[in-house]
Amino acid sequence: MPIKPLFTRGPSPESRIIVLGLAAAALIVISIYTDWLDPVRERVASLAAPFYWITDTPSRVGDWAGEQLRTREELLEENGRLKRQVLLLEQQAQQLASAKAENTQLKELMNSAESVDERVLVAQVIGVSPDPLEHVLIIDKGRNDGVRQGTAIMDASGLLGQVIEAGGSSSRVLLITDANHALPVQVLRNSVRAVAEGTGDLYRLKLRHLANTSDIREGDLLLSSGLGGRFPAGYPVGEVIAVQRDPGRAFAEVDVQPRGRMNRSRFVLAVIGQE
Repeated sequence: MPIKPLFTRGPSPESRIIVLGLAAAALIVISIYTDWLDPVRERVASLAAPFYWITDTPSRVGDWAGEQLRTREELLEENGRLKRQVLLLEQQAQQLASAKAENTQLKELMNSAESVDERVLVAQVIGVSPDPLEHVLIIDKGRNDGVRQGTAIMDASGLLGQVIEAGGSSSRVLLITDANHALPVQVLRNSVRAVAEGTGDLYRLKLRHLANTSDIREGDLLLSSGLGGRFPAGYPVGEVIAVQRDPGRAFAEVDVQPRGRMNRSRFVLAVIGQE
């Protein structure tokens, strides 16, 4: 009795290739000339779609990441550009505000100059003393412009001080608030005379050696009296803001707020002579 082999031998590989080739050719012919395989193709396409989507995921993730990176860079660049534009606009606005303030100050100064009998010269403040105990301004007018030592300096609101040193094209001005400065004044309301002394405070003067019985009160306007010949008469100096009378003392203590803008005026008037 013959023994059956354990493994049966199938068709040879060459035969299989031929069969598969013929089957493929037959399917191609059927697909071209008939529509029998359309449902199969549609089914296969629907089943393959998820695999295509999965295999395309890395590419889509890369595109999304690149787009996000570009978008972020564009936003950062646009943000930086907008910040620069805002900074430029703010700087232009500040320049416009500064120019407007200067124009306003010059108009006030011109209006004040029209009411002055003496000949005046517009000067610009170009510096201040670095010593905090010294109230001194530097202006851009000097001997070449007719400014001399002792020339009175004022702004649109009142007296500021006097020239203590005149150079060729610039001068040093001692403010009336300096602790070493004093000037004769009189009350506009009743012509009571006194001496206003600087205190070292830009916002305060003192009337010293004024009798307790003197007729002076808060709100009184003080004008330069012209005594001593240093300052022209009739210019605003300050306003009385406090009067203290102590029966045990011979003199009253009177505080005065200067009318001139000691630390704010950029343009000033130098009173250099009679018209």
